[in-house]
Amino acid sequence: MRPSSLHQHQVIWGFIITLLLFVQPIWASNEIIEKLQSLPQVSDVKPIESDFYKDKFTMFITQDVDAKNPNVGKFKQRVIVCHVGFDRPTILVTEGYFADYALNKSYQDELSKLLNANVIFVEYRYFGQSVPQPCNWDYLTVENSMYDLHHINQTFHQIYKNKWIATGISKGGQTTMFYRTFFPEDVAISVPYVAPLNKSLEDGRHEPFLSKIVSNSSNRQHVKDFQMEVMKRKSQLLPYFKQYCQDRRLTFRLPIEEVYDYVVLEYAFAIWQWGTPMSDIPTPEASDSALIRNLIIHSEPNYFSEQSVFLPFNVQAVRELGYYGYDTKPFKKYLSIKTAKDYMHKLMLPGEFSKLKFDKTLYNKTKKFLKKNDPRMMYIYGGIDPWGASGVADMKFLRKKRNIKVHVLPEGSHKTRINSFPEPEKSEIINTLKAWLNE
Repeated sequence: MRPSSLHQHQVIWGFIITLLLFVQPIWASNEIIEKLQSLPQVSDVKPIESDFYKDKFTMFITQDVDAKNPNVGKFKQRVIVCHVGFDRPTILVTEGYFADYALNKSYQDELSKLLNANVIFVEYRYFGQSVPQPCNWDYLTVENSMYDLHHINQTFHQIYKNKWIATGISKGGQTTMFYRTFFPEDVAISVPYVAPLNKSLEDGRHEPFLSKIVSNSSNRQHVKDFQMEVMKRKSQLLPYFKQYCQDRRLTFRLPIEEVYDYVVLEYAFAIWQWGTPMSDIPTPEASDSALIRNLIIHSEPNYFSEQSVFLPFNVQAVRELGYYGYDTKPFKKYLSIKTAKDYMHKLMLPGEFSKLKFDKTLYNKTKKFLKKNDPRMMYIYGGIDPWGASGVADMKFLRKKRNIKVHVLPEGSHKTRINSFPEPEKSEIINTLKAWLNE
C-alpha cells in the first residue's frame, strides 16, 4: 500500500526508492493474475487480502455437472489460490464443505507453511457458491467430485509445474483419500487429516469405541453420567430446550421430544470429537440451567434441524460416505424414540430421499486401492476422536507398507494436526514429507 503522505524533508531519491518498493508487488500480482486469467475455463479472478501470502485470489472454474456426460450441463466451482512462487510445490486442499473460511485474511494451510508451498483450495460441489443450477442431487457423487479435482489439477498444472500435495481435513481428508484412489498419479503426496473410511451408513465401530475404548473408564463414566442426568430430568429441561429452538426458529422433521433424545445421544460423540475437557462437563448435581446450557453448547440442536446447511453432506453420507450410529441401551427407559436405527433418513433428510440406500462400492474401492498399492500418504489421527474408530489405523495390511504412514496422537481430538504432535514424532513427519518432495 502506498503511504498516505510524505514528510517534507524527504529527498527525491528517497521518494523514488519508496515508490519502487511499493510498486513491485503490484507487478508481481499482475503477472500471476494474467497467468490465472489465461487458464481455460477459469473466470472472475479477484485479489483478496492475506496476512501470509503475497498474492491471494478467488476465482471460479467451469465444471461438468456429470463428468461422464457433458451434455447434462455445467456449473462454476469456487477456487481460492494462495500464491508463494511458481517454483514452489503446490498444496491442493480438497475441502469437503464450504470455502468461506479460506477467504479470511488470516487463513494459512498448515502444509503450506511447513513446506513453503502454494495453495489451491477447492470448495466441494453443492456447497456454498459451487452449487449446480438446477440442483439435481443425482450428480452429487464422490466420483464426480474427484473429476472436479482432476480437472483443476490438469488446469492449474499449466502454471504450477512443481510437485503437488493433496490434503484435507475430516470430510476433506476423506476427499484426499478418495482422490488418490481415483487419480493416483495426479499428486506426489497425500496427507488426509482425521479421515474416516466408513463401511456402512451406521458403521458400527463408533459405539463400542465411545462406550469401552476412548480415554479411560472414569472419563467415559463422567460423560455417561451427564447424559443420564439430562435424560432423567427430561420433563424439567424440555421447556428450556423448546424455547431455545423457538427463539432460533429451528424446525425439525420429528417431534421435539424425540429431537431432544438425539441431541443427548449425540453429546458423547461431540464431546470426544472436539476433545472437551472433562472439567467443562457438569456433575449430576448441577442445576437445570447449567445442564441444559452445557448440553446445547456441545450438542447444538441446529445440527438436526431443517435449517441445517449440511444437507449435501447428509445426502452423501446416506449414499456412499457412511456415518455412525447411537447406542440407546443405557438410556432406553428414558427415551421417547423406540430405536435410533436409520435416524439419518428419519431426522436429517427430507422425504424425497427416503429411498436412498447406502452403496458400499466406494469403501471397497478405496480399501482395495490401499491394499494393492503403496502411494506416499501421511495419515493424521487423534486418539480420542471417534472418527478415528472408522479410520485406516486398524488396517493391519498397512503396517507392511513402506510409504503409507499412519500417525495417531494418543490424546488428540478431531483438531489434531501435524503441529499437535510432540517431538521427535513431529519432526519425523515433517522430514518425511520434505524427503518425499525432494526425491
